[in-house]
Amino acid sequence: MNDRLPDPAPLLAQLRPLFAAIGAAGGRPLLVGGAVRDWLLGRAPADVDVEVYGLDADRLAAALALLGRVDAVGRAFGVLKLRLPDQREVDVALPQRRTAAADHRHGVVLAPDPSVTPREAAARRDFTINAMALTPDGALLDYFGGADDLRAGVLRHVSPAFAEDALRPLRAMQLAARFGLRLAPETAALCRDLLPEAATLPVERVWGEWEKWAARGTHPSAGLRALAESGWLALYPELAALVGCPQDATWHPEGDVWVHTGHVCDAAARIAARDGLAGEARVALLLAALCHDLGKPATTAPGADGRLRSPGHDQAGALLARSFLARIGCPRALAERIVPLVREHLAHLGAAPTARVVRRLAARLAPATVALWGRLVEADAAGRPPLPPATPAAPVVAVAEQLGVVTGRPAPILRGQHLLQAGYAPGPALGALLRRAYQAQLDGAFDTVEGALAWVAQHAGG
Repeated sequence: MNDRLPDPAPLLAQLRPLFAAIGAAGGRPLLVGGAVRDWLLGRAPADVDVEVYGLDADRLAAALALLGRVDAVGRAFGVLKLRLPDQREVDVALPQRRTAAADHRHGVVLAPDPSVTPREAAARRDFTINAMALTPDGALLDYFGGADDLRAGVLRHVSPAFAEDALRPLRAMQLAARFGLRLAPETAALCRDLLPEAATLPVERVWGEWEKWAARGTHPSAGLRALAESGWLALYPELAALVGCPQDATWHPEGDVWVHTGHVCDAAARIAARDGLAGEARVALLLAALCHDLGKPATTAPGADGRLRSPGHDQAGALLARSFLARIGCPRALAERIVPLVREHLAHLGAAPTARVVRRLAARLAPATVALWGRLVEADAAGRPPLPPATPAAPVVAVAEQLGVVTGRPAPILRGQHLLQAGYAPGPALGALLRRAYQAQLDGAFDTVEGALAWVAQHAGG
């Protein structure tokens, strides 16, 4: 971000009809939050939020209904979702004011109040970089120095109202990862004060922040640094144990396992961008990178030659990854993709990549894939600066491509219908026979249905 502000006209032009409708109803709209931050960074806004002053909820809803479909799900909190005819969605909100009525934790509740001023509303936002606004004529309202903080790469809380939501330290983590920011010392101290409230957070909200770290983070190590500086790393003992865990300097000149993990996560983000990886696949890769060496603290010890080694850390790490992913609320189906990647991240160091070896790896990785595994291995190799990047999994991936198993495990050649047609009786024995046949298929015993049936005829009684 340079000192000269970008032209706001292209951003605001698409909102002119909305601004006009709100103005005609007597309201004063402002574009707020992340859209303004993204505009200053020269990025297309991921979300568009408009705050409206001088209108109550009913008059605002009536004005919005002239433009598109209005979803009133958040109306009690002064938030309406407008879906425009071109399918764009805009969140339109009334500013909120704290009232004296107590809730169970903070002694305040929030209610929409159109009389709140823009400065008062901005003071309740989380970070200065999210507390800016644009007027319809393109004037930047920046009461708390958000543009300067964004330029300096600093993530700073706006006011003591930061403490109203205990989720904000995790929000700091994912914002630092997305924009390569450092946590201001005074904000880190406030986050540490909030640590006792972490247990009150619903796991769904916790997962929302971790998912953004993995799905959108371009500098994930900056997010991990913010997590440590905020004190919230203590919530995740599997990660905290990586700090100070030594590694052999010959293979890992970059430092301890925590430092290595940050480099691997950053490399994974670069690889995901290079390969156009998005959605669940990107989230799986980034979380696998985060978890890949969780087993090292429990397995690292000097060998007979005095050099540090971590035998079995891949297997030990898979168990720890599963517990960590459950704690952050990772969906079970996604965790089932991540854990095999952690468990197999050293598989390229074993036997030569024969067809049998690669077929078996593809089967063990499922529901993850050899393609995703190859990216994790590449990220692991890139996480050892100043050693140069490498692609040690490339021979395995090449064989998997030849075998057609790079994006999934081998499909079973022999199926139940084949055995039933051959006269075998249904039941548990049939299932057991199919499982044995599949293992034989992975070993290369047959590659056609006819070959499979011949194998069964020979081995059915074994």
